[in-house]
Amino acid sequence: MAKSNSRIKVGLKCSESGDINYTTTKNSKTKTEKIEAKKYCPRLRKHTVHKEVKLKS
Repeated sequence: MAKSNSRIKVGLKCSESGDINYTTTKNSKTKTEKIEAKKYCPRLRKHTVHKEVKLKS
């Protein structure tokens, strides 16, 4: 019997420039809240808040 894959691919979108700069995976069964992290935005050349968005599979 095969394992069910509960990890989904998500992107981290910059809240200021609107670019998706990072991608990651998360377990959708255990982590139901959206990811929010302070990451570096290369377009703005500074650290900004990045929020989770769904990616096309």
